Amino acid sequence: MLKTETPNSDHSDLDLYDNARLLQVLADDQLQAVAALRAALPALQQAVEAALPRIQAGGRLIYAGAGTSGRLGVLDSVELGPTFSWPRERALALIAGGESAMFVAVEGAEDDEAQGERDLQGLTLGPNDVLLALAASGGTPYVLGALRAARAAGALSLGFANNAGAPVLAAAEIAILLDTGPEVISGSTRLKAGSAQKMALNTFSSALMVRLNKVYGNLMVDLRASNIKLLKRAVALTMQASGVDEKAARAVLEQCDFHVKVAVVALRRGCSVDEARAALARHQDSVRQALAG
Repeated sequence: MLKTETPNSDHSDLDLYDNARLLQVLADDQLQAVAALRAALPALQQAVEAALPRIQAGGRLIYAGAGTSGRLGVLDSVELGPTFSWPRERALALIAGGESAMFVAVEGAEDDEAQGERDLQGLTLGPNDVLLALAASGGTPYVLGALRAARAAGALSLGFANNAGAPVLAAAEIAILLDTGPEVISGSTRLKAGSAQKMALNTFSSALMVRLNKVYGNLMVDLRASNIKLLKRAVALTMQASGVDEKAARAVLEQCDFHVKVAVVALRRGCSVDEARAALARHQDSVRQALAG
C-alpha cells in the first residue's frame, strides 16, 4: 500500500476527538509537509539549476496533474502573472478532465494516460520547455502520459510525488520526493501531501523568478499592477527601494505604467524612464546591475 494511503494508526479514533484536539491534530500534522519540503531541497536546487537556462532561452513552464495536484499546478501558473509579470503563454497548466475539472471532479479523467500524452503534444513542446508533473500517489496515468510526451520532445521533466519509488519519479528527469507519510484522514492527499506540493511549487517557481531578476533585494519589483491593491503595493515598493516619498514615487510610476523596476532605476539614477528602461535592457532586466552600471 502507498504510504499516502496507509491508515494512520496514531489517530484511529479521530472521529471521537473533541474539537480542540481534532483541530490541533490536523494542524500539527501539517508540520510533516515542511519536513518533507526541507528533505527535497537538494532535488529542488537541481531542478532550478536545470530549468533556469531553458527558461532564459525562451522556454515555458508547463504544469500537469489531476485532482488536487492539478489544481495546485493551475494555481502556481496563474499567480506568476500578477506577482512577477510572467507572460501567461509561458506558464501553462493542464489538468486531467480539462478546465472544468478545476471546479467539478471529472471522474476517470486521471486514468487516461493517452490523453495526458495528447494534451502535452498539443502544446508542441521543445527542448527549452519545463514540465512539472504532479501526482501525490506518483502513479497517476494522465501524468505519466504527459511525462512520456515531455521526454520524447526533449523537454526537461520534473516529477513531484509523495511516495518513494513512484512511477512519476522514475519517469522524470529530476525526481522531487515529498515524503509526507500517512494522512490523518487516511488517503486524503488534499491534506499534508497537497500542502507539501503547494510549498514545493512556491519554492521552485519563486527561486526561479529571483534568478530571472524579478526581485531586487527581497522586493517583488516586477509585479503587474492590475488592481487598486497592487497599484498601492507598487507605490510602496518604489518608495522602499528608492527612498523617496509617495508623491515622487507615484509621479515616476505614472510615467512608466507603474512598472516598479523602471521607476526604481529612474529615481535612483536620476534619469528619465526611457533611460532607465535602456539600462535594464542592457543588464538582463536586473535592477541591481542597472544601478551598478
